[in-house]
Amino acid sequence: MSFLALLLVVNSPRFPDQAYRKIEYRIPMRDGTKLYTAVYVPTAAPGRHPMLMERTPYSAGPYNTTNMGGLLGSQKFRAAGYIYVQQDVRGQFMSEGTYVNVRPQLKPGEKGIDESTDTYDTIDYLVKHVPQNNGNVGMIGISYPGFYAAVGAINTHPALKAVSPQAPVSDWVIGDDVHHNLAFFLQDNFDFSAWFDVPRKGLERDHKGIAVDKRGLSAYDFFLKAGTLADLDKNYVRGRIPYWEELMDHGTYDQYWKDRALPPQLKNIKCAVLFTGGWFDAEDMWGALHDYQAVKRQDKGTPDYLVMGPWFHGMWGDGPGNTFGDLNFGMPTASWYRDNVEFPFFEKYLRNPSVPAPATATVFETGVNKWRTFPQWPPTGLKPLRVYLGPTKNLVSDASATDGEDSYVNDPAQPTPYQGRREATERGTEYMIDDQTWAEKRDDVLTYKGEVVEKPITVAGSVDVDLWASTTGTDGDFIVKVIDQWPSDAKEVSPRGVPMANYEQFVRGDIMRGKFRNSLEKGEPFEPGKPTKIHFVLNDLFHTFKPGHRMMIQIQSSWFPLVDRNPNKFVDIYHASASDFQKATITIYHDPKHPSSLTFGQLGS
Repeated sequence: MSFLALLLVVNSPRFPDQAYRKIEYRIPMRDGTKLYTAVYVPTAAPGRHPMLMERTPYSAGPYNTTNMGGLLGSQKFRAAGYIYVQQDVRGQFMSEGTYVNVRPQLKPGEKGIDESTDTYDTIDYLVKHVPQNNGNVGMIGISYPGFYAAVGAINTHPALKAVSPQAPVSDWVIGDDVHHNLAFFLQDNFDFSAWFDVPRKGLERDHKGIAVDKRGLSAYDFFLKAGTLADLDKNYVRGRIPYWEELMDHGTYDQYWKDRALPPQLKNIKCAVLFTGGWFDAEDMWGALHDYQAVKRQDKGTPDYLVMGPWFHGMWGDGPGNTFGDLNFGMPTASWYRDNVEFPFFEKYLRNPSVPAPATATVFETGVNKWRTFPQWPPTGLKPLRVYLGPTKNLVSDASATDGEDSYVNDPAQPTPYQGRREATERGTEYMIDDQTWAEKRDDVLTYKGEVVEKPITVAGSVDVDLWASTTGTDGDFIVKVIDQWPSDAKEVSPRGVPMANYEQFVRGDIMRGKFRNSLEKGEPFEPGKPTKIHFVLNDLFHTFKPGHRMMIQIQSSWFPLVDRNPNKFVDIYHASASDFQKATITIYHDPKHPSSLTFGQLGS
């Protein structure tokens, strides 16, 4: 669900005209709706070849047989003569029908269509009509196309042998795009909806959306001046984006969202699946990790693989991947993945069974910058490493060594930003790794530092957060960040020329909307001043804190404008008025009775 996924497709390598010819189809679905489908057939590779398909809501163009497009993936696919297929999903661009965001799957016995039936009907047509195909089909896609790849594997067509959902949209309440633990990701959703979710008026080759005049303001200033979500709706949306209204009307994990959650629906999958994601994906990291687990749990015997690399959203789809922001990985991580994992995966299941299968889990260990493989993810043998907030803004390993409490004021009129660059007009990719030194200097952020690491500490898997907190209000947000502070004498310089000495590298973090601490289905207020336990889980990581480094934990209660402001009052935030927003004093407890902590899985001793 991002412009980035669209840009990656648009900017991917083009097909050489002399190597491929393009055929356009309008493939009929079982209800008579016809879907635009572009097929690229090799002209210089005799024989029969597999088909590799991407179903997308972002346009399968350019249109007309004389206009050649592109598809993500290793150049080895082209050299091997793969047939490429791109399709506009139902209701988008040049396909007929009505579009539904993350369209729910049909329930057992229910008649009709869904994205799985559209995939089935498409594949059935392709294997019968596309010249030179060998009867085997693979699916691939990043972000929203990753969702269509994953859902297309449900009730698998016999010709569909391999699917790679990459950063797949999967659950827009818990951890992808729209919400994280029901905290609304304001900046991404507003900017995206103003383009993507404006209804079309018929078949179209381009989609304009609506123009939003931000008056040259930074994103922070624009969204702050725009006011409440209700103000934003009234003054900017103005009834032109029906899906935005759906978002405003479904502020809990109700049936609307449950019907759209992908992991529980990943059943009856009869093809190999390769889930791919990035450790620094600001949008859809959650999907790859949890869909992989769902298939492992619900489709016994299905070949199910996971790759997690040091990437922002879609970074693995193009380019070498040697660096990202201030991090240098010392190797071409993206091109290595495309050539050594992605391509062999499809080769094995679509053409040559003798090709070795990938490792069940191929994961990049950040901090020390190396690929590792495991027979499962998370790896076995992890030991709990529990880190407590200590009495002197330190981190301790013993609950009995904790003491006291720390407080800060959260002011919705001056919300804590999510990045130090307040002048930014767009949400960039780098906040997932950025230096957090700026945050340590703020009065509305708490920072806790561990001792200098003497022996490497490697942590893997998810991170359990257990905070004891109180507020003078009746609601509040809680952001927890795990940080790797580089040594003061570090000699390294980033690819952009930034000295890495004392660099506070963001490793993992997330947010919990406090009123949903006990249930995402129903909120409950805080009792002002009462210490209350708040538990949530951070996305998986695989990181080594090297000798000389320190682990740090930061806590804050705004992440603006990435996330909308919590008024610190137990109300329907989507329809709250300006008068509902108030300052609140947040207190974090760390005493033996209220031991605030984070629990990691430690690999090795």
